[in-house]
Amino acid sequence: MAKRFICEITGHSALTFFDALKSEMENSIDVDNLFPDPLKEPVLRKVQFSTVSRIDTLVDHIFESFKEDFYPGENVTVAINGGERLSGTIREKTRFQGFLDQDGTMRPPFQRYFVRLTNQPDREALVDEKHLFRDRKAFTKAMLRSFIKNTVTRDAWAGAPWIVKEHIAMKYRIDTTIPQHLTYANHIAEKKANLAQRKDDTNNVSIMNGMMQTLPELRPKSHKSKQDQALGKNQKLREQTLVRNELHGTSGSHSNGGSNFINNFNHNFPIFQPIPKTSHTPTPPPLKVPAEDLEIPPNRSLPPRPPLKSLSQDALSSTKGTKNVEGNGILMESVGPLLETWNTLNVYCEVYHLDSFTFDDYIEALQFSSEDVECELFVEVHCALLKQLIEDDGSIAVRLPEIPDDDESNEADSSINTSTIPTPEPETKPKLNPVGRRTTRSSLVKVEVEPLGPHRAAEMLADYDWVERLKKNDFRNGGWEVIVIGVLHQLSLDPKKKDLCESLLEKLAPADGDPTQETARLQYQKLNVNLRVKILQIICMLTIDARAVRDYMDECSEQMTQLRKVKIEWQRAKRVATEELRQLEEERKILLPDNLPALTELQADTTGNTKMTGADAEEDEEVADSDSEEPRAERSLRGGEHRAANRKRKREEEREKKEKAEAAAKAPKVSSQFKKILRDIEKRKERIKECEQEITTQDNDLREADCFRTKVLGKDRFHNRFYWFERNGMPYAGLPTSSTASAGFANGCIWVQGPDELEREGFIDVPDDENRQYQKRFKMTIPERKRLEEGATSLSSACHWGYYDDPESLKLLLSWLDVRGVKEIKLHKELLALQDRITRYMEARKSYLALNEGKKQQSEEPTTRMSTRTKTYVGATIHRCLTWKNTTALGEIGHLHSDPPRPTRKAVKKAELDRETRSGKQGKLPTRQGTRYNF
Repeated sequence: MAKRFICEITGHSALTFFDALKSEMENSIDVDNLFPDPLKEPVLRKVQFSTVSRIDTLVDHIFESFKEDFYPGENVTVAINGGERLSGTIREKTRFQGFLDQDGTMRPPFQRYFVRLTNQPDREALVDEKHLFRDRKAFTKAMLRSFIKNTVTRDAWAGAPWIVKEHIAMKYRIDTTIPQHLTYANHIAEKKANLAQRKDDTNNVSIMNGMMQTLPELRPKSHKSKQDQALGKNQKLREQTLVRNELHGTSGSHSNGGSNFINNFNHNFPIFQPIPKTSHTPTPPPLKVPAEDLEIPPNRSLPPRPPLKSLSQDALSSTKGTKNVEGNGILMESVGPLLETWNTLNVYCEVYHLDSFTFDDYIEALQFSSEDVECELFVEVHCALLKQLIEDDGSIAVRLPEIPDDDESNEADSSINTSTIPTPEPETKPKLNPVGRRTTRSSLVKVEVEPLGPHRAAEMLADYDWVERLKKNDFRNGGWEVIVIGVLHQLSLDPKKKDLCESLLEKLAPADGDPTQETARLQYQKLNVNLRVKILQIICMLTIDARAVRDYMDECSEQMTQLRKVKIEWQRAKRVATEELRQLEEERKILLPDNLPALTELQADTTGNTKMTGADAEEDEEVADSDSEEPRAERSLRGGEHRAANRKRKREEEREKKEKAEAAAKAPKVSSQFKKILRDIEKRKERIKECEQEITTQDNDLREADCFRTKVLGKDRFHNRFYWFERNGMPYAGLPTSSTASAGFANGCIWVQGPDELEREGFIDVPDDENRQYQKRFKMTIPERKRLEEGATSLSSACHWGYYDDPESLKLLLSWLDVRGVKEIKLHKELLALQDRITRYMEARKSYLALNEGKKQQSEEPTTRMSTRTKTYVGATIHRCLTWKNTTALGEIGHLHSDPPRPTRKAVKKAELDRETRSGKQGKLPTRQGTRYNF
């Protein structure tokens, strides 16, 4: 079930539906019990039908309203005029309305409370709200918020009122009939009315702007004569005629006096101008964030994703600007198995009894091949994995296909109906072995015949079964290579793994080679890194089902349960210490005004003493310097002047001490209660710091014990997965006791995996009609956007991997991620939280590789008197993987995995006893040296 529900009481998210329901039910009971009963009904009536949308704003408003408003039945503290504080219960509350005084001033309304004192039941106190105080824990914003969220509800539209839940409203007789002006229908009607009103106002403004109105001028009565007025009117008409003629392209001829201008008047001149219709493109609705990542409009101005580096010699999609490793022989399909096997070996290194090792050393070990030098890392990894395939009693610990017995195959052959064969061939006489027995199938492999199959694995295992070899830890001189061949040969009976195992067996036990242990050793040395990692991946997957690994997982699960319990205890202790610190700080603030002068005097005195100490020191230095000088000639031999100066200096010191003592006696002193509070505050701060350190330790232990699966950091908009393998299941820098712990890192890279097939087909390579719609909206298709925003290094499938190994690329990646997307905001949050750690181990890896690169350059030329004509010089300074030693196996089991176990004391005594019995004599048998050497 998806974890996408939220507990409305506590605010906890990422819960399933039933977990959220259970949490709400449990916490609602606690909230109902803790919230004061006398305040429930007034608070609910205050909240009912409130239209404050945000719960935080509503809580602040209610809290301020009830901060100095008390109700009958509440337990309060009464402050008496003498400063005494008494506990009591409000019996009655009286409210007085405001009124006008005789002098004309308006007195505000006020309240009076009758409080029944707890310790004095026969007495009551009549006080106002300024002398009443609630318990700090009884009425807080957090408690009020929880109570409101538990008792009221609200519809999901803007402006919806808060409504008390039905059963609670019935309990307190609160009316739940929503007023007409707060209903949803009225809200929709108001929106429509406002929209229509705005539309009408827009039309009216447009019409008024388009009208050409000529309103008559209102002027006072003229005192001119009628003749003058007529001349003025004629002059004005002539001017208007000239203007119209200019507009219509006609000339105004005035030969007939004033008659032509009437005939030439254009009666079709438009009075109203038409209103042009402007087409308004509808604005898209605002994007609600976080949204689906590919639904966010692309930003063409931003740079593409920082280029990925490739471990493989295969090129990524247009690998411009990448730093590929050319010619290393690693195929792209092998990068995933390399990371998988390295992660498995380091996470379960305690089960395999292996030292942890870096990823770079692991790759170099898989590429290393030499007939003269053995790479301990390469051999120990194979032997440690093979040991997990059998139990201590010698039984097979993993699931392998069973090999059919010869007797069963013979019975199957004899069960064939011979009547179906039309012409039976004459049977050849079976060959007899020297003892005279019939030759079986298993003994046929001993006969020197031409191989019939593509490999000779069965012949290589005929004399010495791989299980028996594994029981005896016979790994040396090609022993473990033969065991690998035996495992692959048995796995080839599984139809799903047959093709892969057969192809590997053709390389390890070729048909044209001898079926010997030496052939297996030499052929394994010739394997390239891609085939080697395939073999290791097969064996790693087998060991995951072994009992030892399963037991280790169970132990880690139990350990994580215990660590969570310890962490909860420390978190609870931190909350208690924080609450105590808050109370102490409030007490300190209350006592601070009375002790402030003493503190100020103490600080000033401390500063003065410091300065005086410095002055005294300078004075002493001057005296010392003066003593070191040569005595003057005028100095008296008896030293009278020197003694007088000393007496004077002592008198001055005594006087200063006396003055300081008198000043300290007169100065105000800090109260003992205030000093105790300051000491308690420091203790609580230290306690909180201790709790935080322990919580951090528990978190780190939980991270290391989480070995069940590799956790992904997140995905980007194109469904690429980001991994930091040190995130869980292992220490950040590997085991601190490892032989290569000085490297200071484990992997040191952020790995990026391309989208899997289902995600690529469902979100990137979408159908054509969806691509057309996407292009219509964003002017590009999804594949085009992927190529544009990912830049030169694009990952097309889950088999493609790239990585970042420098802090600068990490910063560019963080700036490239769009936090408005659902997936990328989570990825950005994870990377930002781990940025400092990732950067530290990236720099450690860079230093480690640079150091070894410098050593390699110094060792390119062999030292003198070293012959390099026939073989290549191999040393630990050139190959980092040769510096790794399996100290864990030496410390825990007493020997390397590739070595046979050391004989016990009983076995040694038994061997000596057998030797004495065979010789018939006591003591050591004489050798060619006689008895000269007594070892």
